[in-house]
Amino acid sequence: MGLLVILGGGESGVGTALLGKAKGYDVFVSDNQKIKDKYKKVLIQNEIEWEEEKHTEAKILVADVVMKSPGIPDKVPLVKQIRNKGITVVSEIEFASKYTNATIVGITGSNGKTTTATLTHYLLKDHLNIGLAGNIGDSFASQVLEKDHANYVLEISSFQLDDSIDFKPKIAVITNITPDHLDRYNYQFENYIASKFRIVMNQTKEDYLIYDADDEVINGYLKKHPVQSTLLPFSLEKKVENGAYIEKDKLIITIDNNEIIMPTNSLTLKGKHNLKNAMAATTVAHLLKIRKQTIRESLENFQGVEHRLEHVLKINKVQYVNDSKATNVNATYYALESMDAPTVWIVGGVDKGNDYRELFSFVNEKVKAIICLGVDNEKLLEAFGSMVDIIVETQFMSEAVKIAYKIAESGDSVLLSPACASFDLFDNYEDRGRQFKDAVRNL
Repeated sequence: MGLLVILGGGESGVGTALLGKAKGYDVFVSDNQKIKDKYKKVLIQNEIEWEEEKHTEAKILVADVVMKSPGIPDKVPLVKQIRNKGITVVSEIEFASKYTNATIVGITGSNGKTTTATLTHYLLKDHLNIGLAGNIGDSFASQVLEKDHANYVLEISSFQLDDSIDFKPKIAVITNITPDHLDRYNYQFENYIASKFRIVMNQTKEDYLIYDADDEVINGYLKKHPVQSTLLPFSLEKKVENGAYIEKDKLIITIDNNEIIMPTNSLTLKGKHNLKNAMAATTVAHLLKIRKQTIRESLENFQGVEHRLEHVLKINKVQYVNDSKATNVNATYYALESMDAPTVWIVGGVDKGNDYRELFSFVNEKVKAIICLGVDNEKLLEAFGSMVDIIVETQFMSEAVKIAYKIAESGDSVLLSPACASFDLFDNYEDRGRQFKDAVRNL
């Protein structure tokens, strides 16, 4: 089979290493950071060669195929060298999909991916043999090796799609497309849009694309680049023949004249964006022949995703909300839109070329104070300094929460919705969210 080199010894890297070895490849894992102990143990137990805190070019540039972690940008010199040598570079999703005949539901989009993927899996799990993987949970490759489910729900980022070649989900979902990660796409929004649409590049009319028909970016792209897939749009604004829409507090989903109608008040998740996530997930469930009663019960019981508008505690009649997963402006837009009380907003982190203008109306209307939690808050101070009476800076979550506690009055909300990546002060958005919840519980 040849040599499989894996760049990045995290969840997807180690999963791919195990699958690659089982399929007859020689495997070498290389990470320029430290590899976590739990992953090292797995590599050692399985006699897979690895290195950490360096990339040995002599061992890497002789690969037959390279699987690179989605966190490594194409502009890294080593990746350029690999490509210049004509070595195939793939994502974990691409590599693992070759070794399964499962029905794959692939979900991408700038926001709502995790909620939609988790909800879709929740709707299907009691009736289908199904795994949940991709950007979420256990690695897809290790599940293909160990469990080989008959179906998978995959949450897929644009970075994973960039390194896809033959990947073809039976059902693709694009939740929405708004400017995000533009630092990885030469600050060209159209490059990022094209990247998302790679999810359908191998689909035929036997396959399905479920998408937000109210999203101008998606509509514009589809007009210019017609796809082969059977289209199932969902909309809050208009009636659709095949797909999902809302009419008088009812969610109506039609596929080939087969209709499901259910009340929107059966949704536990609140907010317009969650209505859209539910429409996408329910359309998948309807396609895969899940009964209406089952879908309704699941929608009533689904509790949502950690770090996504997660209600933490109410203290002195102030609600603390953890939305650490909001790593871009559009996600924070949804968070502020859903706030119905005066809000103390904790924001900031690594700015990915953010344009904060779309938040101005909500900030003017709902936000009483802003706490900037980042290493460099200049852009935030410039954007919002004149809009609120109180704007303060800190680099500690515990301090941010204490300041919020002092400012917030009975009936207010305190919202952590950073609109930025977390890597300046935290390991990742999960770490940021957990620190917020710990600080709130320690008040």
